[in-house]
Amino acid sequence: MILRFACIFLMTACFAGWAGAADVSPPLDAAAFDARTSGKTITYSSGGMPYGVEQYLPHNRVLWAFAEGECKEGTWFQNGPQICFDYQDDNGLQCWTFHDTDNGLMARFMGDDDSTPLISLTESAEPLACPGPDIGV
Repeated sequence: MILRFACIFLMTACFAGWAGAADVSPPLDAAAFDARTSGKTITYSSGGMPYGVEQYLPHNRVLWAFAEGECKEGTWFQNGPQICFDYQDDNGLQCWTFHDTDNGLMARFMGDDDSTPLISLTESAEPLACPGPDIGV
């Protein structure tokens, strides 16, 4: 009897994982990514918590800010299946695979399927609010 329940549990878990995977598109290429993001400001979450906001500008330019952080200007380009962001800082390139899902745009860092993905929370045409450093000081 216990073995029967274990088999049913494993089959259910495998089916749930397979069904979830079916809801994810293949990685977006540069053209699809640009069509999906251009002119938008997207707020991302990680594990259900706000992570950051990115505004997608013309000519593969972006503005990025971690939640409650300063804005960084950057550019993006396709590298194989990944979309890579260059913010001209000490962190180097930040490469992600982007996928359309039933829950919104999903990003996986460096294509690592085992990492916690970023999921879009909101999408807006409003620009990212980027106050200058040391305002009011």
